[in-house]
Amino acid sequence: MITRRLLVLAGLPLLLALSGPVMARDITHIMGVTSVPDAPLRVVALTNEATEDLLALGITPVGAVRSANADPWFDHVAAALSETILVGEELAPNLEVILSLEPDLILGNKKRHEAIYGQLSAIAPTVYVENVTGQWRNNFAFYAETVGQADAAAAALDAYEGRLEAIKAELGDRLAETVSLVRFIAGQNYAYNNDSFSGSILRDIGFARPAAQDKPGLAEPITLERIPELDADHLLHFSYETGDGGATKEAETWMASPLWQSLEAVQSGHVHAVSDTVWATAGGIMAANLALDDIEAIFGLAPTR
Repeated sequence: MITRRLLVLAGLPLLLALSGPVMARDITHIMGVTSVPDAPLRVVALTNEATEDLLALGITPVGAVRSANADPWFDHVAAALSETILVGEELAPNLEVILSLEPDLILGNKKRHEAIYGQLSAIAPTVYVENVTGQWRNNFAFYAETVGQADAAAAALDAYEGRLEAIKAELGDRLAETVSLVRFIAGQNYAYNNDSFSGSILRDIGFARPAAQDKPGLAEPITLERIPELDADHLLHFSYETGDGGATKEAETWMASPLWQSLEAVQSGHVHAVSDTVWATAGGIMAANLALDDIEAIFGLAPTR
């Protein structure tokens, strides 16, 4: 039997069709305890990370927020999301579109979506992780538990660990080489520390980090005169481009600087441009494996997948 209830979102009365009772489990998360279906079929993902993690678990979300700076999806998930409905931006999900999809589960993020938790919970069972940073493995395992795919997540993480071990073994003494990270963004550039997504990949492999980045935290603003802090055996850089070319101009300005040219990584030819999608914005297990692909290519290692 189908029942209906009246919801008010953003001052507008809306009708939501609810299916009959289903088996459910209580999931404890950062916002409390939520009863979710044992095997949700219509999942909406409100972060780039959750979207690709669902795909890695074999679940195509019925709705997802736009991939950062994409139209609408990152290249590595576009084919899989061909029938997924766009539900707005990660920082501004469209509640009416989400409601129209009649989801049975919504995956969100406290840092991004705390203010709309009540409204989302009125639409469907909603669970949040706390943040999207270097804790991506914990988030992946949590999403998997929530959608009833814990075994699939364990297998995927085991495969990732297997790749790490193979990469470490082949690198050997080269793990002592330092690897630096810098992200170019129009108007402000950042050096990335150990708790960023990109920093967590380097930490998982076991690379040494330059002193200025070998510390907790996500990232720190860095100005042109502080370029020497980036000095390392290898320098990875990525650019968050918003369409106006600002990040590209930032990179060009920095790379023309005598301070940049004096860096050891520059003089030894060990500066590597990598994808901002992979190393910063996607944030899930698919991106983590793509980052390992990059490391294998940069260091001339045998592919592990």
